[in-house]
Amino acid sequence: MEVKLHDIGEGMTEANINHFLVKVGDVVRADQPLVEVQTDKMTAEIPAPFSGVIKEFTVSEGETIPVGSTVLLMEKEQKQYGGERSFPQTTQVLKKRRILASPYTRKIARENGINIEEVVGSGAGGRILDEDIFLYMNGESQSVPVPVEEPETIAPAAPIKPDAETIPFRGRRKQIASKMSQSLRTIPHCTHFEEVDVTNLLAWKDTMKTGGKSISVGAYFIKVISVCLKEFPVFNARLNEQEECVELQSHHNIGIAVDTEEGLIVPVIKQVERKTMKDIHGEMKELTVKAQEGKLTMKDIKGGTFTVSNVGPLNGSIGATPIINEPEVALLAFHKTKKRPMVNERDEIVVRSMMNVSMSFDHRVVDGGTAVKFTNRLRDLIEEPQSMLLELM
Repeated sequence: MEVKLHDIGEGMTEANINHFLVKVGDVVRADQPLVEVQTDKMTAEIPAPFSGVIKEFTVSEGETIPVGSTVLLMEKEQKQYGGERSFPQTTQVLKKRRILASPYTRKIARENGINIEEVVGSGAGGRILDEDIFLYMNGESQSVPVPVEEPETIAPAAPIKPDAETIPFRGRRKQIASKMSQSLRTIPHCTHFEEVDVTNLLAWKDTMKTGGKSISVGAYFIKVISVCLKEFPVFNARLNEQEECVELQSHHNIGIAVDTEEGLIVPVIKQVERKTMKDIHGEMKELTVKAQEGKLTMKDIKGGTFTVSNVGPLNGSIGATPIINEPEVALLAFHKTKKRPMVNERDEIVVRSMMNVSMSFDHRVVDGGTAVKFTNRLRDLIEEPQSMLLELM
């Protein structure tokens, strides 16, 4: 029986095979971890769906496979009288042709009663495309012939210079690449920039610390964003093109981009609108540590409605055009704080701590004017921390 890669969270389409946790011939129990996989967001394990014996691996470590692909074959445990476990001495396993097709293509086949295994794929490597399904439905494509073993012609690999170095392009790095490419292909990105005076905020932070209440600037930013999302709910939304509507999300589940050794990952602080800055501060620290130690669970990373990237602590960014975390419609990035000479209302040159902010938004859903209003409100709440008191009462 086949053990397949199933969707382990938020519409994932593929995963990388990190390594197998069992070997051929092992006797395993139901729910025992069989293989570790890497998605664009997390590392997860695929458990055994039943007790049995591992017969064969159908994919290799390091390979990236789509959801629905067979990972390995198992022989199911047989029961005998007296409750003893027994496995047949000989078992004939019929291997199916591996089908290369996207989840959407498979959906088209299912909805039209088509056995996708009978369709000839015209894509690279025999991948079945949407057009192949339609051709088959119209009788313009023949069913898959009985495979005939032929010697495989392998093109020689391009020579690698002796002094060339390579790094693996798989696992989380490959998944991030896929997700970012999909976001850019789908969403018409537009990025708006603003500069914010954080002098008063930094003074407020020092005052809080002196009073024994240490709250990070990042926690303050997240709470401010929640206030702004309440006033501009279109930024806390998802576009449903099929139903021709913009779905306004009921909670502010704000993702925080965390830089780790394995790549970027975005844990989510749920229902920020209901939490205090102290709660947010503690949860940020906890999620950041879990992300850097590779201990995030699916619960920690699912359900985001808006993403924040705080690259200021890296002390090297004055601006960027961040890529939106699809299916969200906006992402806000905070950049390095730097003291600069500024002109005040009295035309005096004063030294202030200034920070740049960049906000990318989905231009299908939001126009530039609304984005400017959003960041203006954000700027006002950051520049005058006392004004947040009225919002928290």
